[in-house]
Amino acid sequence: MPNLKLGPLHLRRIDITRNMRRFYLLSIQPTLFGGVSLIRDWGRIGTTGQTMVQTFDA
Repeated sequence: MPNLKLGPLHLRRIDITRNMRRFYLLSIQPTLFGGVSLIRDWGRIGTTGQTMVQTFDA
């Protein structure tokens, strides 16, 4: 696997007619044991939102 340096991915979904203002943040972090973790944050813009971490072995 190539050693790519990618930053986090920030996404926003805004629909004023439906009063919808959401954010999504995806990032990949290395683990101490050679794997990687996918970190997902999502929620309403202006709030802390929720976080989910999923770890994958190398």
